[in-house]
Amino acid sequence: MLPILYSFRRCPFAIRARMALCGASITVELREVSLRAKPDAMLALSSKGTVPVLQLPDQTILDESLDIMNWALTKSDPEQWLNAALAAQSTRLIHENDSSFKTNLDHYKYWERYPAESKQHYRVAGEVFLHRLETLLQEHSYLLGDRIGVTDVAIFPFIRQFAFVDKAWFDQAPYPRLQEWLRTFLDSTLFAVAMGKQQVWQMGDPVLLFP
Repeated sequence: MLPILYSFRRCPFAIRARMALCGASITVELREVSLRAKPDAMLALSSKGTVPVLQLPDQTILDESLDIMNWALTKSDPEQWLNAALAAQSTRLIHENDSSFKTNLDHYKYWERYPAESKQHYRVAGEVFLHRLETLLQEHSYLLGDRIGVTDVAIFPFIRQFAFVDKAWFDQAPYPRLQEWLRTFLDSTLFAVAMGKQQVWQMGDPVLLFP
């Protein structure tokens, strides 16, 4: 039996889980879901109702993207994305991404839902994190070193989402290293494989293997 991954193509949490599975060369059964009509099979595994959800062959359920990434890379890490010496720094940076930056990203992308402030206000708030990443990338090719690591993969989908809210603005913003870093991932085979389009899964469909 293979692990079963419930996913949604555009969700940044699901993107980073799929990228980690690709990087680890771990094959799973992929079930693309509609967030408007979440399948009962997924909800039976995780009442959170969010993606990604990974069901392991021993029936263990992982419904946090970072747990899925760590599980995959602990089993297989051919490119050495995990680095014990950088673990504490990586954890702090990913936490900042997943908490304050994710909040600012949501407010910026869906600013009509948050009329208390302007779209520009939310963008400026998000730029605090962009500045932080730009500073790190002035020292290395990747966020915590000169080779890709789990930190980059965990954060990239959210920077991508932020950039594409207003790509024209982002492309001329004073973040040349961050722009280059983003392009590296956007142009990668890793990202292309992770973003392959799939039909929404329904019970009884043939098994779809990923990657």
